[in-house]
Amino acid sequence: MLLSQYVADGQPGSEWIVLCDFDGTISKQDVTDTLLEHFGKPGWQELEAAWERGEIGSRECMAKQIALLDASREELDDLVTGIEIDPAFPDFVARARQLGTPVHVVSDGLASVITAILDRHGLADLPVVANRFEQAGPRSWRLAFPYADAACRKASGTCKCSYGSGVRNAHGKILYVGDGASDFCVSGTVDFVLAKHRLIDHCREHGLVHIPIAGFDQARNALDFILNGQLHAIAQPPREFTTPPAAASTA
Repeated sequence: MLLSQYVADGQPGSEWIVLCDFDGTISKQDVTDTLLEHFGKPGWQELEAAWERGEIGSRECMAKQIALLDASREELDDLVTGIEIDPAFPDFVARARQLGTPVHVVSDGLASVITAILDRHGLADLPVVANRFEQAGPRSWRLAFPYADAACRKASGTCKCSYGSGVRNAHGKILYVGDGASDFCVSGTVDFVLAKHRLIDHCREHGLVHIPIAGFDQARNALDFILNGQLHAIAQPPREFTTPPAAASTA
């Protein structure tokens, strides 16, 4: 799907758009890692280590790892059926839509798998910006990268910074929700961050305006405050806000 089609999602003229990572943010486990742990041939761990050392970009790492999968479509589908999402995510999406704010899933993961998981929760209509996962043979798979950018500093399969820059043509403010290394770059280019796990430390270290969250129950409670400008209007970062009172009881 073209970027222009995704940008048009949601109510015209919405000031805010929500961009949300999938693996470890929406989902309770990393999809690609789960597939590799079950069906990966030897060598995928070495590729992961090379990526963690900064020797290769995530696009190269994932392309080579996916080429090491040895599984039928039925085997993959059976495994994916067991991958769970944060149970509060559908309510988060529903509230954002009530406020006229579109939500896009922006991931360096596998688009068709993400869509299949979201479909089980009535969210198949959410735009998913991610790598294209294709069957290459009865038990072999490959990736294509429709959202790669040659200028991406992390050589990612999906350049989240590039996508965020594109949606600003239709929406002036970006709320980003993420949890890990693939979210570090883009978090420095958006207006507000809801951060989980490793992204919390990154936001603190780099003075990025954020709220630390444990899950989408807290994200849902913070949504009204952020989109209504009650937490956004600040003078100078760095600053970390306390989770709003309604969310505090869920911690």
